[in-house]
Amino acid sequence: MKKGIVLKLFILTTALCMLILATIFIGQTIFFKQYYANRKVNDIKTSIKSFEKGYLNSGGNTEAIQKLEQDFYREHNTWITTLDSNGNLKHAQDFYVKVKLDRVKENNFSDTTITVPLYYLMHIEDVGSQKLPLASGVRIRIFGIEKDSAIVPFEVQMEEGTSYWENKQIKKKLGDIDLKVKYSKGLSAESHVVVRNGTVSKVQLPQGNGLTNFMYTNDLFIERIKEFQVNLLLNKGSKSSQLQELNYEQNDIKYKLLILPIKEKNGTTAYIFSMTSLQPVDEAIQMVQDYYVYIIAFVLLLIFLASFYYSKQIARPLLQINNTTKKIANLDFSERIPITSKDEIGDLSQNINMLSNTLHSHIGQLRLDIEKERRLENTRKEFISGVSHELKTPLSIMKGCISILKDGVASHKKEYYFQAMEKEVDKMDMLIVDMLELAKFESGTYKMQMDVFYIDQIIDNICEQLSLEIAKKELNVYKHLSQIEVVANQHRIDQVIINFITNAIRYTPEKEDIIISTIEENDKVRICVENKGTHIQAELLDKIWERFYRMDTSRQRSKGGTGLGLAISKNILELHGVQYGVSNTEDGVLFFFYLHKKL
Repeated sequence: MKKGIVLKLFILTTALCMLILATIFIGQTIFFKQYYANRKVNDIKTSIKSFEKGYLNSGGNTEAIQKLEQDFYREHNTWITTLDSNGNLKHAQDFYVKVKLDRVKENNFSDTTITVPLYYLMHIEDVGSQKLPLASGVRIRIFGIEKDSAIVPFEVQMEEGTSYWENKQIKKKLGDIDLKVKYSKGLSAESHVVVRNGTVSKVQLPQGNGLTNFMYTNDLFIERIKEFQVNLLLNKGSKSSQLQELNYEQNDIKYKLLILPIKEKNGTTAYIFSMTSLQPVDEAIQMVQDYYVYIIAFVLLLIFLASFYYSKQIARPLLQINNTTKKIANLDFSERIPITSKDEIGDLSQNINMLSNTLHSHIGQLRLDIEKERRLENTRKEFISGVSHELKTPLSIMKGCISILKDGVASHKKEYYFQAMEKEVDKMDMLIVDMLELAKFESGTYKMQMDVFYIDQIIDNICEQLSLEIAKKELNVYKHLSQIEVVANQHRIDQVIINFITNAIRYTPEKEDIIISTIEENDKVRICVENKGTHIQAELLDKIWERFYRMDTSRQRSKGGTGLGLAISKNILELHGVQYGVSNTEDGVLFFFYLHKKL
């Protein structure tokens, strides 16, 4: 038992702690990563709103806007810039060529000079390696997309065909260009491809430390801008005016692209374009995972030690409770559980001790109740036997009288037999009345109504009522009474006194004495009825209060009565809550009871 519960608690506690540890680990490696990324993106979104306000308040000042972009990068490690409605970098005036287009009839751009941004046609490294043959006066051919009366170049060739630069993003979307026709593959109705020739009029290149736009150094950021520009030119971009959030991944590194369309003061649409890397999030998660290798080993050791100690501590009082309850189950209530704590186990131990005491007490009471029930069962049997006997005799007498009258035998004694039957009916009636009285008292629902009266007057009246029976046996009645007011139910006390005196008359030999007295004892009065000449056996003194009990069964019926008088008296006195009893005197028997005096 001990090993079983300790092992179960150990396994359960260990499993619970490991589940908690695993939950924390999974939460930090999976959900924490998502939380961390979302938190970073939300912070950037909020900062973009602030950037928008600063941009609109700058009034188009290039230096102020570039400072905003650099400050944003330093604060959030996030690249950000602004694009015009065609997806070109705004405020990038140090990396381009100006081309004067040849006159072409029926063309909106004849005799016009256009600016060709070079950042999305070549890499910044090409400038330093002297791979750029463009110079003033050089003839070139420009391929571009005409949209909204503007040309967005995506390929530049030397007229001799010796070298060219292209925006691979757009070329990939459009495919090969046929120089002899206007090309519109993949374009909307508002846009089409144009091919124009022209002469370079100016070349503007960044020079050394004079690089004014640090965006050129991040090829990945420029490539994402080109991709956005392609979708914008081909009308594949979102028309939403809300902040757009796009996902991008390269070399197993995840990026977030955030694009916010804004309305400038001149009514044109511009875009705030930003890109942030989620690599720091992955690095932080990886660091946490590496750290967990050590912390898990330490926590597992701590879990095993704590679980074992916890299991032993919890199991010890439980084992004591188990041993004690086993003894209680075998009705051994001698052992008590020591209470060593004030928690639920301490309460349980105390409750089991209380349960043991209660069970011990109730089992003892149950045994007494069983014994009492056995005695009551015997009393019931005796009661039924007594009732049967009491009813059998008068019924037999009445049956005999009826038979004699029916047969016409001794018809001259008809009146005698009717009187005999009437007498037996009266006895049965008296028996039934006494039984009903007794049942009423024993029901527990009868309430005594108290009166105030003089006890001596009651005794005198009763003696007067019984004077004929007293005179018949030539008995001497001596009364020693005091004028005392008592508190009791007068009618019921009359019954008790009549039963006591009648019982004394019945069992007192002829010409003997009966003594009736009242004795004051503080706030009570003792009423005594003593008859001379006979005694009651000591072992029978307690039984005379039982129903139908007879000290001399052969003489009981001849002496009259139902055998219920003393039982009724007992119940009346108990309902008054007073003491009563019977005892043998030197030459007779004394019945007594107490009543409360009026104060």
